[in-house]
Amino acid sequence: MNDYERIEKAMAYMVAHAAEQPNLETVAAHVHLSAFHFQRLFCRYAGISPKRFLQALTLERGKQLMQSSTSLLDIAHTLGLSGGSRLYDHFVQLEAVTPGEYKRQGEGVEIAYGVHETPLGRLFVAVTPRGICRMGFVDTTNSEELLARLAKEWPRSTFQHSTEATCYAVERLFSQSEEGDAAVSLHVTGTNFQIAVWRALLTIPEGQFASYSHIAQALGAPKSSRAVGNAVGANPIALWIPCHRVIQQSGALGGYRWGLEKKQMVQAWELALAHPDNAALAPSLTT
Repeated sequence: MNDYERIEKAMAYMVAHAAEQPNLETVAAHVHLSAFHFQRLFCRYAGISPKRFLQALTLERGKQLMQSSTSLLDIAHTLGLSGGSRLYDHFVQLEAVTPGEYKRQGEGVEIAYGVHETPLGRLFVAVTPRGICRMGFVDTTNSEELLARLAKEWPRSTFQHSTEATCYAVERLFSQSEEGDAAVSLHVTGTNFQIAVWRALLTIPEGQFASYSHIAQALGAPKSSRAVGNAVGANPIALWIPCHRVIQQSGALGGYRWGLEKKQMVQAWELALAHPDNAALAPSLTT
């Protein structure tokens, strides 16, 4: 078991046992490490402490949604592409496949792909010269299946295995973006409605959530919650297009292509990074 696998296994254990509030020694023993070594390893790779991660897990997502915004109308305003609310646009740009590219089915396009270890699990990444076109966890779906789906979407493209060409897509996720960094480009194919939903997801601030109905309202189609859900489920780029920030109106998790445990892991990790000073919960783990 490598270090990334240990961190992922520890996160999964905390997700499964959050109600029990396991202490540092218990979680460390689960991945066969001393508490001291585990603490240092977790902070190094996850960017947060085990305590912060467990605190974020303890937060109820529905209540967090209500408490983190002045009103539900503020969330709808955030999702509506108003100038002051595009908090994500300064480092993520989404570009849709053009009609001409779609007609050519990727002819002349070279796509690099690779699998990368992360604290949240192994990620399959594929990039075109215009940006990231596919990213997904390979815990529940093998990389060959993801590559086959990609080849079906881009049947006339050429594919090359190159982790050197794809590593930036992962490294930028797990490092602090600095002012002056070039924006990350996403190069996706989808219907007009899917593209609109994915653009809306990019406007949800880190550490906050929106419901399917909020997104439908923000898009001016309040009766299309189910269609929004389908578009969210079809998200081709995990993490960068943050479908993990979408929950049900009741505060329930809702669906996730890679499983609810993975969704909880991603949400808690992101919440802990977004709210590092929230020390009100989980006193049983050291800082």
